[in-house]
Amino acid sequence: MSENAAEPLPHHHVSAMTGRDPHEHHRVATPLELLFDLTFVIAFGLAASQLAHFLAEGHYASGLMGFGFAMFAVCWAWVNFSWFASAFDTDDWVYRVTTMIQMVGVLILALGLPQMFETIDHGEHVNNSVMVLGYVVMRIAMIFQWLRAARQNPERRKACLTYVTAISIAQIGWVISIFIDMPLVATALCVVTLTLIEMLGPVIAERTNGGTPWHAHHIAERYGLLAIITLGEGVVGTVASISAITGEQGWNLDAILVCIAGTGLTFGMWWLYFLLPAGRVLHVFRNRSFVWGYGNMLVFAAIAATGAGLHVAAYYIEHKAHIGAVAAVLTVAIPVFAYISLIFGFYVYLLRKMETFYLWLMAGMTAIVILSVACAAAGVSMTLCLIILMFAPLVPVLGYEVKGHHYGSEALRRSLGH
Repeated sequence: MSENAAEPLPHHHVSAMTGRDPHEHHRVATPLELLFDLTFVIAFGLAASQLAHFLAEGHYASGLMGFGFAMFAVCWAWVNFSWFASAFDTDDWVYRVTTMIQMVGVLILALGLPQMFETIDHGEHVNNSVMVLGYVVMRIAMIFQWLRAARQNPERRKACLTYVTAISIAQIGWVISIFIDMPLVATALCVVTLTLIEMLGPVIAERTNGGTPWHAHHIAERYGLLAIITLGEGVVGTVASISAITGEQGWNLDAILVCIAGTGLTFGMWWLYFLLPAGRVLHVFRNRSFVWGYGNMLVFAAIAATGAGLHVAAYYIEHKAHIGAVAAVLTVAIPVFAYISLIFGFYVYLLRKMETFYLWLMAGMTAIVILSVACAAAGVSMTLCLIILMFAPLVPVLGYEVKGHHYGSEALRRSLGH
């Protein structure tokens, strides 16, 4: 009988939340974490579809404001759970049921996104009551998790209670904001203040109060999995564009080109993201996690916005958009440019090394983005503009595979050796 066959079956009895080993070998995402991430498919999809609708109508300010608020809310909900799980996942039945409650909260939050977008567009008091309700559900569960960790892990008690304090203060502020009728400017100031409280909590807990035993390679994998989920919006946008063409003209060359462009763009963005050596660097330099961890929320927003832009292109092809060709191409080009720039910035930040070669790659990428917009202004078809834009992420990908990985490997060797 083999050794594996003799192992007992798993059980999920209550176990002490003493903290995971940050140096644990072969730590990977659990099935529960993957199930939890599925709720964010709905959240990202609703945020992207709302953005696409408002951009296609020419309501840029309200669309971007609502999208920014939505993406922070959605990403922060994911961040709260994922970093805690990396440090304290026990996988007992209490932890599993509490996670299920948080999943319910995510779905409630997602259902409140359309209402929030509409009220911003109408210039009224921002109605985020359903979103806040979703957060209340998630936060009650999250506070319970942190209190449990504080009670069962005295060494990390101070850090855990810091999280509880920051989460509680911020949540009280969000609830109060529901009942105060404030203009948009005051609402924006309130959002900024509460956001700072949200983001300062982990900084204080991790840097001054002992921190938590999160696992660098595990958390890097978790971010990569969420990036893949968000890239699904690019696939959705591609399908919408193809459907727009085939619905009007049947299958033709334009439909095939859009399929290639959307899939190639999404594939190139995926390839580029996984060139980041985040796990290896954060394992040694844990203090770099804040810039990387918080900054990735902008990366996820750029990915989702790219999917929304592809959906806007579909609206334009169907003659349902109230914006011109240049504006339609810009809805894709701007988030693609932002995404590649952010990945470039993180690459340099993690490795602490800049090369002239990287700047040439960025210049080439920028030239392609500008060319796609210029072609739209010159009357080139939307499908060809998207084909051109597809090459934007492929420039740094090809540059890395041909030559850039040598620079990166040397920088990583020096960084880890130091």
